[in-house]
Amino acid sequence: MLLGKKRKLGRKIEDITVGEKLKLTEKIEDKDLLLYLGLTNDGNPLYIQHDFASTTSFEKPVVPNIMLTGIITSAVSKYMPGPGSYICEQQLVFKKPVYHYATVDFLLEVTDVDVRGNLVTIRVEGTDEEGSLCIEGKIVAQPPKTSTQLTTQAMENF
Repeated sequence: MLLGKKRKLGRKIEDITVGEKLKLTEKIEDKDLLLYLGLTNDGNPLYIQHDFASTTSFEKPVVPNIMLTGIITSAVSKYMPGPGSYICEQQLVFKKPVYHYATVDFLLEVTDVDVRGNLVTIRVEGTDEEGSLCIEGKIVAQPPKTSTQLTTQAMENF
């Protein structure tokens, strides 16, 4: 059974080079937060209650870090290496909180291409409107790789 239409796959390992960069900007809107919180049923008051958040060291509601991780992994799935890729490892450090309505500039840069292992290492940075580093780390992904199927004639058992 085929669900949906066939989609074009991302780039293969041979087509990726060290130094490639992807820049994207995301503005965190209420609709994004509400979708995330609705899908995960995460009712952490630090994410949604201004009164509660004002009593913490953060002083106002913060964007869930896992939601920011989703933006990053989505960029890997959509662009670098693209559709059909698989994230094997991620190491992200959240240097400072991201608040509601923030705009975050993400930079993804290929730092290693392991052709033999079919792995790409991508450095990740996220900066806020003030130019402060709020996220840094790396992701290791497998670009799409389709197996070559052998076609043979059926053999009879003797």
